[in-house]
Amino acid sequence: MAAQNSVLSHIARPYASALFDLAQSENQMASVETSLSDVSRLIGESADFARFLRSPVITADEKAQALDAVLVRSNTNPYVANFLRLVAKNGRLFALDAIIVGFRELAAKARGEVTADVTSAAPLTGEQVNSLTETLRAKIGKTVTLNQFVDPSLIGGLQVKVGSQMIDSSLKTKLAAMKIAMKEVG
Repeated sequence: MAAQNSVLSHIARPYASALFDLAQSENQMASVETSLSDVSRLIGESADFARFLRSPVITADEKAQALDAVLVRSNTNPYVANFLRLVAKNGRLFALDAIIVGFRELAAKARGEVTADVTSAAPLTGEQVNSLTETLRAKIGKTVTLNQFVDPSLIGGLQVKVGSQMIDSSLKTKLAAMKIAMKEVG
């Protein structure tokens, strides 16, 4: 799985960088980010669309035609629409999700933001999100954008990942550590 992610990142990086440079030079950063978020949401919400993008059975030309039909009816930013057509023509739609992630990382870096992945046992309230964001901002010294995930198996607490740093205060991890410590004693 790690090797597959590495290959996807290797394919996605130049595409993300090219779109980022275009959006920045044309002063379209916000509009491009919004359109990419819409595409990302569609990929996440529609299993059929996600399968369509990754399918090796459907040719690049067929994918490009189908995508073009969708883009004609949508209000997607013209730069993003042309970009998606190019990615489809080049047969790289399977890496679209990774391209979007790469673009978001470049955009956040340009704004001086850091992204943190936060996993909690239950959805965080607005007050908890604000408190966590402020705490991370004070610790890191940069604006922090949170990607929130819910994993009920954590029981309680949080797992926060910023870059390569991981802070795990979940009850699941603490219980596992106690279990290991008890085995060593007994």
